Amino acid sequence: MPDPSTMTDMDKAAARLAAAVRNQETVGVFGDYDVDGACSGALMALMLRELGCTVLSHVPDRMTEGYGPNAPALAGLVHRGASLVVCVDCGTAAADILASVEADVIVLDHHAAQGDIPRVIATVNPNRPDCQSGLRMLCAAGVAFMTAVATHRVLRREGFFASRPEPDLKQLLDLVALATVCDVMPLVGLNRAFVTAGLKVLGRRGRPGLAALLDVARITEIPTAMSLGWALGPRINAAGRISEADLGLRLLLAEDEVSARGLAATLDSVNRTRQTVEADMLEDAMAQAQAQVEAGRATLVVAGPQWHAGVVGIVAGRIKEKFNRPACVAALADGLAKGSGRSVPGIDLGAAIIAARAHGLLISGGGHAMAAGFGLHTKDLEAFHTFLDERLAAAALLPAAADLRVEGSIAVEGCTLELAQQIHRLAPFGPGNEEPLVVLPRVRVARAERIGAEGNTLRAFLEGEGGGRLKSVMFRAGETPLAQVLLARDGGLLHIAGHLRAETWNGRVSVGFMIVDAAPVHS
Repeated sequence: MPDPSTMTDMDKAAARLAAAVRNQETVGVFGDYDVDGACSGALMALMLRELGCTVLSHVPDRMTEGYGPNAPALAGLVHRGASLVVCVDCGTAAADILASVEADVIVLDHHAAQGDIPRVIATVNPNRPDCQSGLRMLCAAGVAFMTAVATHRVLRREGFFASRPEPDLKQLLDLVALATVCDVMPLVGLNRAFVTAGLKVLGRRGRPGLAALLDVARITEIPTAMSLGWALGPRINAAGRISEADLGLRLLLAEDEVSARGLAATLDSVNRTRQTVEADMLEDAMAQAQAQVEAGRATLVVAGPQWHAGVVGIVAGRIKEKFNRPACVAALADGLAKGSGRSVPGIDLGAAIIAARAHGLLISGGGHAMAAGFGLHTKDLEAFHTFLDERLAAAALLPAAADLRVEGSIAVEGCTLELAQQIHRLAPFGPGNEEPLVVLPRVRVARAERIGAEGNTLRAFLEGEGGGRLKSVMFRAGETPLAQVLLARDGGLLHIAGHLRAETWNGRVSVGFMIVDAAPVHS
């Protein structure tokens, strides 16, 4: 692992946190309402509490407080006794607000800097311009973990652990893994090590909150990066989008199974509500995006007056996936547009949002290459869209759908469990370490059916020309053209692209195939 001290301000942050531990101070942790914010907030709270500090936490409400530090909440932490405030997954862009806090402040963040770095005790952010650590790929929880390591090192040197056992910080890596995957950080280098080790910690189910969330998500097998991104993350994120912002943090900090099960059930229910809200918005948003694609716009900016501001980021992601364009989605209310955007590889949306704010088009805005948030006056929406089109003009040259990077082809009879297990050794998969995509050439769909409560998952059995049969599955099938082709079972040959996997069910391991796309075989 890299030396934490290579990060600018890290030694200052560690020294101040170590002093807080020695003096048994009350520390306020101000976080964010997404998974990374919840995980980094929980990590700092757990670390400091185990070392004897009293910890107060605050997660801002997305609708009433918005993203980042705000003066009333910070003042509330100080009023309750905090002599030190730690901002996690936020704060780099809040120099003016943090300057007025009547307590010491440390910022642990990873978002791009906008303007001056806050004049506080320390701003540890690998993406600040003067940080030469080379750790730009870390999420906030990764930064928080590095800070915990540095703090323990200071305390160890001072003899703090001479008469008491030193906590095992590796037990916090389940939080780092969850945040890294859900914040779509590249799974290379240090991140790859964090996620690999964190999945092992998660698999032991020692954290009551995450164990309960695994149960409600019906994950009984060994957790994978997909478990984090598709099952745990959306449930934690849902609370910050449409419910109590701190539900995710409370789950991660739960100390007993009873309270953890209750919180996990609540998050599961909130996530189902989120899915309904999302579905209500999606049809109108897709129609607006389709019209803009047909008009030749480089970027897609859609908005609606009845849309829920907490779900706009998810809808932006859906639009981005369908049209392979940077997409921004905004909810309109009281003359303001509050939105979120998602981008495609190679197109830096965060930098464009920051530039639009500097240009005076936005009231607020920031983010990173693949995701960003923004706020503006409704009357400025078209000017904002035009600015993005000009700034991100290269997006107009993108194909209508993202190209598939295929590693090779495998005959159905060659899809053995042994091969699937060898591929699994390359995990965890994610950005920067994509799961190998292979093609099954010239196969027939012997049988296909919808499964699951909502019928949105499709199960198919594929037969190769040379023999063999392979069980396969397609998620989020809906009424997509691909689903219709697979269900048709007209006997025509298909080239089918997807992922070969070793699947565990009821203690039995078998080979399976996750379908991504298909193409007809032309004679």
